[in-house]
Amino acid sequence: MSARHRVVFSPSGHQGSVPDGTILLDAAGSLGAGIESICGGRQLCGKCQISVEEGEFAKYAIRSGAGHLTPIEAREEAYWSARGGSNGRRLSCAARVRGDLSIFVPPESQAHKQVIAKGATERRIGVRPAVRQLYVECERAELDDRRGDWERLQEALREQWGLRGLTIDLLALRHLQSALRDGNHAVSVAVWQDTEILRVQPGYAEGLYGIAIDIGSTTVAGYLSDLRTGELLSTAGIVNPQIRFGEDLMSRVSYAMTNADGTERLHEAITGALNTIVTECVREAGVDPLQVLDFVLVGNSVMHHVMLGIDPVELGGAPFALAVSGGLDLKARDLGITTANPSARVHVLPCIAGQNGADNMAVLLAEAPHRRDRATLVVDIGTNAEILLGYDGRVLAASSPTGPAFEGAQIRHGQRAAPGAIERVRIRPGSFATSFKVIGSDLWSDEPGAVASATGICGSGIIEAIAEMFQAGIIGADGRFSDDAARTCARVRFQERAPEFVLAEASETSTGGPIVVTQNDVRAIQLAKAALFAGIKLLMNRAGVTQAGEIRLAGAFGNFISPRHAVTLGLIPECDLANVIAVGNAAGDGARIALIDRDAREEAKRLANMVEYVSIAVEPSFQDEFVAAMALPGGPDTPPARRRQRRRDAVLAGAGARDGEL
Repeated sequence: MSARHRVVFSPSGHQGSVPDGTILLDAAGSLGAGIESICGGRQLCGKCQISVEEGEFAKYAIRSGAGHLTPIEAREEAYWSARGGSNGRRLSCAARVRGDLSIFVPPESQAHKQVIAKGATERRIGVRPAVRQLYVECERAELDDRRGDWERLQEALREQWGLRGLTIDLLALRHLQSALRDGNHAVSVAVWQDTEILRVQPGYAEGLYGIAIDIGSTTVAGYLSDLRTGELLSTAGIVNPQIRFGEDLMSRVSYAMTNADGTERLHEAITGALNTIVTECVREAGVDPLQVLDFVLVGNSVMHHVMLGIDPVELGGAPFALAVSGGLDLKARDLGITTANPSARVHVLPCIAGQNGADNMAVLLAEAPHRRDRATLVVDIGTNAEILLGYDGRVLAASSPTGPAFEGAQIRHGQRAAPGAIERVRIRPGSFATSFKVIGSDLWSDEPGAVASATGICGSGIIEAIAEMFQAGIIGADGRFSDDAARTCARVRFQERAPEFVLAEASETSTGGPIVVTQNDVRAIQLAKAALFAGIKLLMNRAGVTQAGEIRLAGAFGNFISPRHAVTLGLIPECDLANVIAVGNAAGDGARIALIDRDAREEAKRLANMVEYVSIAVEPSFQDEFVAAMALPGGPDTPPARRRQRRRDAVLAGAGARDGEL
């Protein structure tokens, strides 16, 4: 029997073992990774480029290296030579697998390009930017005047604009005299916080921009705004390239711990993403990148530290100590941002706690639950769910490790939200007739004209599928497949004695195989939703709040999830569905608020001291709440008493089976 090697593809997360000598492009196809190839593997089009990640990947128990692919041969060498070199990449159609591999597939090589769901919400924001542009006329130099041009500019700014004690960025100082000369001693200056000159331009000049960036675990989203008007000019979003080092935060912390250059490589990956965001934003808006002079950055605690180049090891375990928790004012060039003005300033919002980062502070700025007239939950659902509860002017915060299941990972046929992913599901009780919708199509699968295009199932799709299976009686309140369904539902099949539900037949997919929901898939969602619900309950218990008056779902996942199905699964507490509201990328909105309104930065500092953080990891009742939340309570039409009974029955019936999992 020939040797087999484990191959992991990111960012899709597809993985498996393939025989020694398998062409990498074929391996990707067999594992569902989807690498593009127009020339059919003839080493002509170059669309199948990949890169090999070097180092130990503890999560997958592999060591990956370029030497685990066959060497470059003449034809591939000719391809790269004609294009000035490979820059460390390989053609997957030319390389054969010789050992374990972690493979990164860049966006341009992915057969199924990612859809970035994060978008800005229209909000009213006061326009008080930290950087403003001023026109000033300076005195000319005289033989008997020993002052330098900088001192004359300082005096002119004091007289004409009332600004005192100014400093000037060194790079701006280097251009000062030429700007004065070209502008006939009149210049336009960009001033940060009325304390520092960032740029000097000859004569009268306009054009001043800033970018707010939300560094998510899965995606990075940027918003370019005109700092004079506050107008949002363009947005850009990309997959966080750190996914190649691990889908969840702890995997990335582990990578930093087990590789000597791990933190540096994580930092370089996110710096590259920031530069890409800037480039895409200014290109879309037709803006000169030198006119970008202010940034606001937010991210969870691990992203926050890695973006700063700080080893995140202390965030990998209790007491989850932050290197710095307060807001920061930095230079873009010090963070490696090279695609904007190098003198640009960067403000990083404060973190709430070691497990609750600057992104949740941005959500708090945007949603302000403490200012609402009823108890309000704000839940930002991702690989790490962050929770806010506002009531009576107070704010409680927590973080819950839900894992990547809500984003399609750990699911047999899970994938990220991309064209072809199943995002909506309906199952008719009794007949078990099943239909679904995929991203990129307005038709349900059973409607005339529907095309067999399903490629997998994304987070919103798996939530609806499991909720519909529960309501149709295919699975019980404990999440197990029911014996009755196994006998009467033709879509329930068994693989090696394990039940699975066929969501899409092979004839309805573009992969040639069925898309199924397995017992393990159900359990993965139960574990994720139990962690989230337990965190919510702990906050509500601490506050003495028995029912949320409003629930605001933030983030890409929260934007597309069905409130009815979320309540059915027990993902969120009981609430009038009219008051369950998707608010989009609230973290990005909060960052944009802080970009446009400098007073919001001071508000964030105040809120950081006001928020009451609850560390669910050390809460004595967390385990009990977690176990209770594993059950499926039923939908909003189920009487509350029956929902509670279902939860109790399921916990009692399934406790023994779950002990090992918890």
